[in-house]
Amino acid sequence: QAERYRTNHIIMTMGSDFHYENANLWFKNMDKLIAHVNARQANGSHVHVLYSTPSCYLWELHRANLSWSLKTDDFFPYADGPHQFWTGYFTSRPAFKRYERLSNNFLQICSQLEALAGPAARQGPYGPGNSSVLREAVAVAQHHDAVTGTEKQLVADDYAKQLAAGWESCQLLVANALASLGGSKENFVFCNALNVSVCPLTEAAGRFTVIFYNPLGRRVSWPIRLPVNGASYAVTDPQGQPVPSEVVPVSNFTRRLRGDGGSAAWELLFQASAPPLGFSTFRVSRLSRGDPRAPPARSPVLSQPREIQNEHVRVLFDPLTGHLKEIQNLDKSISLPVFQSFYWYNASVGNDENPQASGAYIFRPNSSEPIPISGSKRVSAHLVKNALVQEVHQNFSSWCSQVVRLHAGQPYVELEWTVGPIPVADGWGKEIISRFETTLQTDARFYTDSNGRQILERRRDYRPTWNLSQTEPVAGNYYPVNSRIFIKDKKFQLTVLTDRSQGGSSIFDGSLELMVHRRLLYDDNRGVGEPLAELGANKEGLVVRGRHLVVLDTVESAADRHRLLAQELFMAPYAVLAPGGGPSYRRGQPSLLQVRWGGGCPAREGGCRGVPLTLSPQFSGLRRELPPNVHLLTLTPWDAGTLLLRLEHQFERGESANGSQPVTVDLLNLFSAFTITSVQEMSLGADLPLDAISRLVWTLATGTGGPGGALGGLPASLHPSPLLPGPAQPQPVPKLDPSRVTLQPMEIRTFLATVQYEVPG
Repeated sequence: QAERYRTNHIIMTMGSDFHYENANLWFKNMDKLIAHVNARQANGSHVHVLYSTPSCYLWELHRANLSWSLKTDDFFPYADGPHQFWTGYFTSRPAFKRYERLSNNFLQICSQLEALAGPAARQGPYGPGNSSVLREAVAVAQHHDAVTGTEKQLVADDYAKQLAAGWESCQLLVANALASLGGSKENFVFCNALNVSVCPLTEAAGRFTVIFYNPLGRRVSWPIRLPVNGASYAVTDPQGQPVPSEVVPVSNFTRRLRGDGGSAAWELLFQASAPPLGFSTFRVSRLSRGDPRAPPARSPVLSQPREIQNEHVRVLFDPLTGHLKEIQNLDKSISLPVFQSFYWYNASVGNDENPQASGAYIFRPNSSEPIPISGSKRVSAHLVKNALVQEVHQNFSSWCSQVVRLHAGQPYVELEWTVGPIPVADGWGKEIISRFETTLQTDARFYTDSNGRQILERRRDYRPTWNLSQTEPVAGNYYPVNSRIFIKDKKFQLTVLTDRSQGGSSIFDGSLELMVHRRLLYDDNRGVGEPLAELGANKEGLVVRGRHLVVLDTVESAADRHRLLAQELFMAPYAVLAPGGGPSYRRGQPSLLQVRWGGGCPAREGGCRGVPLTLSPQFSGLRRELPPNVHLLTLTPWDAGTLLLRLEHQFERGESANGSQPVTVDLLNLFSAFTITSVQEMSLGADLPLDAISRLVWTLATGTGGPGGALGGLPASLHPSPLLPGPAQPQPVPKLDPSRVTLQPMEIRTFLATVQYEVPG
C-alpha cells in the first residue's frame, strides 16, 4: 500500500458493512494489534500505527507541501470485477425510492409551516405536532442500504413504516399551522392515495375545500386531480372567482390498480395557483351527480389518435402503431422525431464466463438487446380531450401502460407510466426500461445530474481518468439519475426529468433510457441474501406508477426550463382537503367560511359584528417572490426563537444567459410571518460559524485545474483553493450584510436567524 502513496502517511480504513456489531470486542482487538505493531519499533521497524481521523490525515498531507491533481468527475459506475457493475441499485425498489422522495417533499412543507406558524404549529387544536419523527425517518432512509433498495424485504417494510409514522406526526403539525395561519379550525383531511384516485372525502362530499400549499419561493401553478362521483363541479379561487374545471373518467389502468380501494368514477381537474411559501384556498361544489355507471365518452380504440397539442407543445403519434413519434416546441418553432416505448432486459443468472447474476446491487442483462414489452408493433391507444388536458392512453401489455399528457399552459410533455406486476412465471427476471430514440447526433455523450444539482457529461465506454476495458456494454454505461438526464447536439436538447432516483443511459447515439422497475429471481451475492422479488401488498408482484417530464428546447434555453421544473418536481405543492365550515381559530375572528370571497359577511352567520376583515383565504410567508434562480433550500426551526435558513443558487456557471448570473437577496425583509432580528452565517452543516472555519489551501499540479471544475463555481472566499497551479492565500470571510446576500452560481449559503413572531391580537 505504501508504494502507491506520495507521503509516508498511510490511511487504513477500519471496518466495513458487517463490522462493529460488537464495538468493545472490535476496539479491544484493535488496541492489541496497534500495541504489537508499534512494539516492533524496538527492533528497527519504522511503522507507527495510531487511531486517527480524515481531518488529521489531510492535515499531514497538507504539511507535505506537494502539488495535487484535481479530479472533476465521479467514480460511477462502480464495479468490483468484470461483469459486476453496481448499477442495478440505481433503480431497485422504485416504489420505496418514490416514497422517500415524497417524504422529503412533505418534510420540507412540514418544517416550513412549523417555522412560519411558530409555536402554534407544535401545540394546537389537533394535538402536539412534531416534525422530528419524519426528519429522523427520512434521515435513516438515506442509509446506503435503504433508499438504494439493497435491503431485505422485511427491512424495506420497516423503513416504510418509520416514514409513515413520521407523516402522521407531521400531518398534526401541518393541521395546527394551517389553522393558525388561515384562522379556521377545519377538519383537515390528508389523502395519501391520490396517485390511484382514492380520497373518501372528495368521492362522497357535495362540497369541500382544497388548501393548496406551495413550498417554493415563487408562485406556482399546478394541475389538481381529485377523485369524484359527480358529473360537473364549480370551483372558486381565493377571491371567489370561478376557476375552469373539467371532469374526466378514471382510467382503466387506475381502476385495476386501486382495486377495491376507491369508488370514484371520475376525476375533477382544475389548475391551482399558490403564492410563494404559502397557500391558496379553493372551494369546490358539486353541480350535478350524473350517473357514475355511464360509460365514459372516448374515442374508439381503433381510431388511433394522431396528435395532442396545447399553447406550447404539440405531440404527434404514429397512426399505425400508436407510438409517440414527434415532439414540437411551438414557442421556438422546433421539432424533433422522438420514438418512445417500453422494453425489458433479460436478467442474467450467470454463465460460463462469469457466475455473476443480476440482483439488488448488480445490473447484468444476458443480452445487450432489450425485448419490446408490446408483443406486436401496434399499441392500443385512445384519446381523452377537453379544454384543460389532452391525453393519449397507451396500453403496451396487460402489465404496462402509459398516459401521454399535455395540460393547458404546460411547456413539457408528461408521461405517466404504470408498470407491474412484472411477470416471472417464465423463469426470467426482468428489468424494465422506457427508451427514447431521436435523430440527435450525440457523439456517444449524454448528461446526468450528479446530486440533483450539478450536471456531469457522460461518455459511452469511457472514463476520464483511466483506460476502461468494458465488459458490460449496457450495465457498464448506466449512471444514477436523481433528477434529470438529457442528450443534445449543437442545436437541440431533449431532457427527461424523473420523479425519483433511477438508472439511466444512452446505449446508442440519439437515444436515452431510464430503468423504471425490476423484478429478479436470484440474489447477486452482495449481502442482501434474497432475490429482489417485491411481491407487493397482494403478493402478486409490485405495481409502480411514476412520471417522466419531457422537455424539447434549444441548447441555449434548456437550463432555464429544466432547472425550475426539476425544483417543482422535487418540492412539489401539496393539497390538504377539508369539508369546510370549521369554527374560527381565535374567538371573535372570522373563519375561512365566514369571510365571503368578495369581502362581505354572510347574512346567515349574523354578519361580522364589527370584526375587521383582515383574514384572507390566501397566505404567503414571503413579502416578495425570490428571483427564479434562487431556491429556498431550508426553512426550519432550530433553537427557541431561531430558524435555520439556506438559500441556493440553482444554476451552474455558463448554462444560462440570465440564470447563471450572481443574484442578491434582502434576507431581512424577505419574510412576512416573522421579523428577523439578527443573522449569523454558518457552515453548510450549520455546526460552525462561517468565520470560525479556516480551510486548507492546496497547490494544484499543472494542467489539472479548469474553470468550474470540482469547485462547483463557488466564490474564492468560500473555496480558497486556486483554479490555476500555484499556492494561494485563504481570504477572510467578508462581513455579513443580511440586507445584501449575494449568491454565486451553485452556491449554498446557510444562516441561523433569530426571529420574533407577532403576538396574536
